[in-house]
Amino acid sequence: MRLSVLDQAPVTKGNTAESALKKAEELAILADKLGYARMWMAEHHGTKAFASSAPEVTAAHLAAKTNNIRIGTGGVMMMHYSPLKLAEVFKTLSALSPGRIDFGVGRAPGGDNYSIYALSEGQQPMLHNLYEKFDTTLKLLNDEVPEDRLYDKTIATPSNVVLPGAWMLGSSGTSAIQAGRMGVGYSFAQFFNGDLSKEILDAYKEHFESSSFMEEPETIVTYMVTTAETKEEAEFEARPQDIARLMLRRGRMMQALTPEEAQDYPLTELDRMEIAENRRLHLVGSAKEIALLLQEEKEKYGFDEAMICSIPHSQEKRLEVYRLLARELF
Repeated sequence: MRLSVLDQAPVTKGNTAESALKKAEELAILADKLGYARMWMAEHHGTKAFASSAPEVTAAHLAAKTNNIRIGTGGVMMMHYSPLKLAEVFKTLSALSPGRIDFGVGRAPGGDNYSIYALSEGQQPMLHNLYEKFDTTLKLLNDEVPEDRLYDKTIATPSNVVLPGAWMLGSSGTSAIQAGRMGVGYSFAQFFNGDLSKEILDAYKEHFESSSFMEEPETIVTYMVTTAETKEEAEFEARPQDIARLMLRRGRMMQALTPEEAQDYPLTELDRMEIAENRRLHLVGSAKEIALLLQEEKEKYGFDEAMICSIPHSQEKRLEVYRLLARELF
């Protein structure tokens, strides 16, 4: 199975944002050695729980530290940036690391309302034209003249560089057909709400039109995973994420606790029921169990690649997740 990495540069309790970014570098180097296909950095604003607010910057650093793995964004939140800026950033990345850069975009804000308005300098964010913005960006990346009159008399520099891979992210299926029609890859965030269906991926494939960015349809499904040699150890390491997701659903983004703190965290019976329900968004088990489950999911939905997001508290345990999955699936 083809596996990839999604990293949010998590700042777990007792750690720093600086160390979180250094750990992203360590993870990229390991994933490169293990044979993972790609590593994407997420974009989050207005939180102390994640340090990945500028994924394109981190991507440049990671690409310079690795040799074979594709590096990109999963995704850059395009509502905050102009097509020209997006195109020039990713053309520069691709010129520096040709054939290894992925331009993954999302339509979500990646932060709260305060962050959204600060990023737009107090202006009303333009949310109605994101597909058109993406199309304009793709044309600028490909040295074409966009239809948008704001951009039809300029070029995106540098010119004539290797195209980055282009991907649209989704978590509900609404963007699948658009991604197909634009001829880009489609990446579904199963760990957001667990709403993946075969119909979503089939709709993307049925509407796919080959482009300069992609000749054939390609699909990725991203899972939140906590695994270890045994199910018991995985359960121990998973509890901080169980609690963090519980709090997120109640409008509070918190730093992940240590596993020891999480075991003693006061939970009501309702909390425990909600955590059990949330486990459909968080795969927890031994390495063999998770490997088998991922293979079953691939057969069920027909995707091409599984992308793994994992946030154990310690870096040692996080790296171990990716080592174990590589051992079982490569």
